[in-house]
Amino acid sequence: MNKETQTVTDAKELADALESGAKDITIEGVIKGSPSITLPEGVTLHGAKGDSSDGFEFLAKGLRLTKDNSLENLTVKTLDYEQAIYNSLEITDAGTLRLRNVTTVGQVYLVAEGAVKHIRVEADGVKVLSADLRGRAEQPHGYGVDVLQGGFTLWNRQPDPAATFSATLRGISVGTEETPVRGSGVFLAGYADREGKLTGGAFTADLVETGTIVTDGGIAPGTPDKITGGVFVVSGAKVERVENSGPVTTHGQNDMVLDLWGETPHWVANAPITSTGPSGIGFVNFGDMGALEVNAPIVTNGLGARGFNVYDGTLQSAKFESITTHGDGAIGIQISRPVGAVAVTGDVTTTGGEGLSLVKGVQTVLKASAVSIKPGAVVDALGIHGKISTEGEGLASFEILEGATVHELHLGEVEAHGADSVPTRLEGTVQQQ
Repeated sequence: MNKETQTVTDAKELADALESGAKDITIEGVIKGSPSITLPEGVTLHGAKGDSSDGFEFLAKGLRLTKDNSLENLTVKTLDYEQAIYNSLEITDAGTLRLRNVTTVGQVYLVAEGAVKHIRVEADGVKVLSADLRGRAEQPHGYGVDVLQGGFTLWNRQPDPAATFSATLRGISVGTEETPVRGSGVFLAGYADREGKLTGGAFTADLVETGTIVTDGGIAPGTPDKITGGVFVVSGAKVERVENSGPVTTHGQNDMVLDLWGETPHWVANAPITSTGPSGIGFVNFGDMGALEVNAPIVTNGLGARGFNVYDGTLQSAKFESITTHGDGAIGIQISRPVGAVAVTGDVTTTGGEGLSLVKGVQTVLKASAVSIKPGAVVDALGIHGKISTEGEGLASFEILEGATVHELHLGEVEAHGADSVPTRLEGTVQQQ
């Protein structure tokens, strides 16, 4: 007899329940010793206790979703370098895949690829405790670098522009200080060419809201052409609103904290943005950015680890609480493109001097100015309302270089404490001060 609702306690009972056609299955306890499990269309798995203490322990890949599946109140553990939750590539329309109160050891990897042309993901309260993505061959390329996948990866890999991948994501946490993810944290991408242009299926989301993110990508020191991101909206992805409710921290070489190659009208960070590794930049913009709000400190500690930079793309406005960098070559704010209004309510301070920093796949010598407006930049309004301060030698705390224009400029106190340093260098054009 077909029982639509069943409770199971081991691998055999689960296999029997799936074989019988059960659609609502309760997992009681922890199921071990099972090979990877494929959920038929419409099946829901949930834990008995409602607190994610029930679940699975795999020695290889974990749960494979097909169409209209739901996972609730479960923990799925596998090896760090395996996929804990992934989807079948043999179904044209995956429907809506739902994850609620789900914890994993191993990657969450959901993609439009193979036969899959349509997929939607709704996730709330997903925690990827640890994962290692360094062995993944598939890495999008752009701006001279490849990007490592994330512990939580959603990716439209279809070259067909009609392929759709949409999502609503709330409370996505990746890594811990004890077990930082080896790779990116949250990774969202569409199908784009090597110049970052969307050429196939897009990824879209109305909301991406994150909790605590901690990564250490494990990239070898000095590597010029590979990066990660704590939260990375990659080329081909458009997110209506990104919200970092928890702190985002990266610890490794070339580990960007927040990075945009795609498009978002609004990105707000309400918790600290921190990096400790070389070239671990606080916020990097190469895409189309509407309004950026960072309502917490950006602090970087590594060689060449800048606070905020715009090398490509567009930016309508940016507002920061404060920016502090501690490494040689670690500029506080660096802009080399036309942008809208940029404002800092607090201080912009740097303690480093001259050093290497990764710029578009090239290790480049930079001086740790607090604010550097480069040739080609046109800034509608620039306001630093706190203190601008540097400690490094032979640099300018605030500089507008020849070939740059600032239409409206408001500065607080500007200090330069290093030998042969100057508070300001104004070679470009300031129209109103």
